[in-house]
Amino acid sequence: MISHTELETELRGLSAALRARGWRMATAESCTGGLIAAACTSLAGSSDWFERGFVTYSNQAKVEMLGVDERLIEAHGAVSEPVVLGMLQGALVRAAVDVAVAVTGIAGPGGAVPGKPVGTVWLGWGTPGALHAECLLLPGDRAAVRAGSVLAALQRLSAVARTP
Repeated sequence: MISHTELETELRGLSAALRARGWRMATAESCTGGLIAAACTSLAGSSDWFERGFVTYSNQAKVEMLGVDERLIEAHGAVSEPVVLGMLQGALVRAAVDVAVAVTGIAGPGGAVPGKPVGTVWLGWGTPGALHAECLLLPGDRAAVRAGSVLAALQRLSAVARTP
């Protein structure tokens, strides 16, 4: 399980990097259900750099709130690179921020499909000019998969915010 200290250290680094650049961020979350946004806003002063979070748990929410093309969901499934990149682009555009992160996955205990076991998580992160995506296979139960997703998202955001 992710330690509170590890999470707080990552958050403080992200906060410092975003403040140094004068950047604001947004989240687009499915399987984490707003946990990334909650972690970010747990820091006092986060209103200086946190703009908003989109919790788009259902496919319809991804389409309506983030503008994800429903044909992408039909063709690739909600837990896929094209969909997480669509979520990311939607968050960047609709929140008009400098950097964003998106996450969609199968936290379990059910929901696995062939080729996508429990723990499959797609992360998308980046700036309007540089989008990145990565598929993770996180171990553990539902809580562990969600916690691992939060930490990985914060780590990816920090790396982007620290890159000159």
